[in-house]
Amino acid sequence: MLDRLAREGITGIMDTIAPGIRPGSDTSHLALLGYPPRECYTGRGPLEAEGSGIRMRPGMVGFRANYATLDSAGRVTDRRAGRIHGTEPLSKAIEEGVDLSSFGVRFRFVSGAGHRAALALEGEGLGDGVGSNDPKKEGVPPHSFVPTSDLPADAKTAAVLNEFVRQARPILFDHPLNRERLARGLLPANEVLLRGAGRMGHFEPFSERYGMNGAVVSAATLITGIGRVVGLETIPVEGATGSIDSNIENKVEAVVRALETHSFVLLNIKGADESGHDGKAEQKRDFIARVDGALAPLLDLPETVIAVLGDHSTPCTVRDHSADPVPVLIRGEGVRPDRVECYDEFACAEGGLSRIRGCDLFPILLDLVDKAHKYGA
Repeated sequence: MLDRLAREGITGIMDTIAPGIRPGSDTSHLALLGYPPRECYTGRGPLEAEGSGIRMRPGMVGFRANYATLDSAGRVTDRRAGRIHGTEPLSKAIEEGVDLSSFGVRFRFVSGAGHRAALALEGEGLGDGVGSNDPKKEGVPPHSFVPTSDLPADAKTAAVLNEFVRQARPILFDHPLNRERLARGLLPANEVLLRGAGRMGHFEPFSERYGMNGAVVSAATLITGIGRVVGLETIPVEGATGSIDSNIENKVEAVVRALETHSFVLLNIKGADESGHDGKAEQKRDFIARVDGALAPLLDLPETVIAVLGDHSTPCTVRDHSADPVPVLIRGEGVRPDRVECYDEFACAEGGLSRIRGCDLFPILLDLVDKAHKYGA
């Protein structure tokens, strides 16, 4: 299906931020939606928190979180706790058991997809200039939180986070879910790693910015959060997990239904990214083949412009995001097809779009659906 879309459309390659810049999933998605990250990005934490269902009010400080595994010596043995799922009981126990009232701070801690979660802090004198306790590798203990400035607010937030993690550890260690996982030979989720601090900012509503209503179909907490902060309606999908076991077919069906009532739908499919982070090339290949087949219902949508692209590259050799440009295709009425006949990085590099940036995409799409405004007289 991807090759057919390429044959019937126009292709190119895209730097979602800029050439040579390794994009985050947060900054890249903002750019793709036409929200320049350098103007409106305040950190990933608030976006993750929104996607987890936490209503982020102005001034609140948010963090993205991983459930992780520590060994008996306090060293990180798995930053994702065996890619655990179903952590809601753990997060509820932390919300009920951790007390930060001595700091005058209220908090929410909510599970996201898989091993992910989000923390939101609210109170007087909090800052977002704090480091992470995530060592970003196994075999070493988590870091202590330290402020990244001399501001008292950042020092207070670092102290709050250290106390949060200190109180959460015994709660996780004694939790029935972790005892059950140990009995089954699975890794326990006995540590919370926090990073991506940010203060909730302001985002112009999508409907006001573009004169269209929109929706988002995604199991990834971050992408759902980005949709919420710009005003896209969240479309829940049964069986969507944000991993390679996600029900892609259900997500595509949800897109088709959503387009009956929405002018724009953002569909995020994340499994290939996880395979890239894990260095599993064959798994990544097989998942992309699944995606290829699942897109078939989109081919027959009338009066619809379809764009297919990645928000970043995640090479299996790197196991992280890279600055490599991603292939992009656009297919629909008004598109001038080029001579490219397949969808991959090499073929699309010769396409009619040439090399664009992420913030170029939405203006191109708006022009194709006759929603663009003239620049000048």
